[in-house]
Amino acid sequence: MLDLSPVPSGSTTAEALRNTLDLARAAERWGYLRHWVAEHHNLPGLACPAPEVTVAHVASATTTIRVGSGGVMLPNHSPLRVAEAFRLLEAFHPGRIDLGVGRAPGTDQITAYALRKGGAASTEFADQLAELLAWGEGFPDDHPFSRVTAGPPDVPLPPIWILGSSDYGARIAAGLGLGFAFARHLNPRDAAEVMRLYREAFNPGHLAAPHAILTVSAICADTPERADELAWSMALGVIRMRQGRPDKLPTPEEAQEHHYTDEELDHVRRYRRAQVVGDPASVREELLALVAETAADELMVMTSVHDHDERLRSYELLAEAFALAPAGAP
Repeated sequence: MLDLSPVPSGSTTAEALRNTLDLARAAERWGYLRHWVAEHHNLPGLACPAPEVTVAHVASATTTIRVGSGGVMLPNHSPLRVAEAFRLLEAFHPGRIDLGVGRAPGTDQITAYALRKGGAASTEFADQLAELLAWGEGFPDDHPFSRVTAGPPDVPLPPIWILGSSDYGARIAAGLGLGFAFARHLNPRDAAEVMRLYREAFNPGHLAAPHAILTVSAICADTPERADELAWSMALGVIRMRQGRPDKLPTPEEAQEHHYTDEELDHVRRYRRAQVVGDPASVREELLALVAETAADELMVMTSVHDHDERLRSYELLAEAFALAPAGAP
């Protein structure tokens, strides 16, 4: 699962973060393979500005599920700082940490400038990725950083995944032989083509064979009608964000009472095309069709609804629909 730690209206950031821990524990019980968290800044509806901190808490609150970043927005950070943070996480939780990296800022331009002010010499994603990998593999002897050790030195970097919603990330992941996670919730049209490109261009490197995750926005409820009602919260939240006035995630009732303009309704229609919404049987069928279409190795689901219990229920229904089993279960 991909968890953006949504902050519902009427609640606090602290409550949203406690919900993230509660969701991760439940995901482990239900048999989910990974719990990834995101990086977003200056958005009151998302409590995820520092993924390495959230990963540390989630990993400490669980025992078997893999925990990772989906992802660290690499241009916002020094590659050395990222390498050391995730080596520490790997030291505390060996074999359970994933380092997903992306090139988007995860915020608006002014906030991105504030994040990067006085930062790394290069903000080119390919350059920063090469440096991050070198902190794991070592620099050439003549490199200025060859005398610098990313600590802890006896702990490897966790597996690195490239995140993307276009062919740019797919080409980089394929060229370096890394895992690739495609954000279908951001770009539903090109998922199959980009995933195909990744597989065809894959050059064995860090991985011997391509491994692709398809990330989908999905809401599952006991009835299709209730799933549709729940989906309106995020739809209105996306509208507000695109209008430059982001806020906490509204209730379904608030979203349904909103007076939508024709332009806003068009935004809703386009956003809903990227979602899978319905009861367990219909959601399972649609998700399996997307897996077949894209040849995805894994499916990652992002569910953002106002009520925490409803979000838990959505993931529980998915686990039941796919007959997931906890690690170590017979």
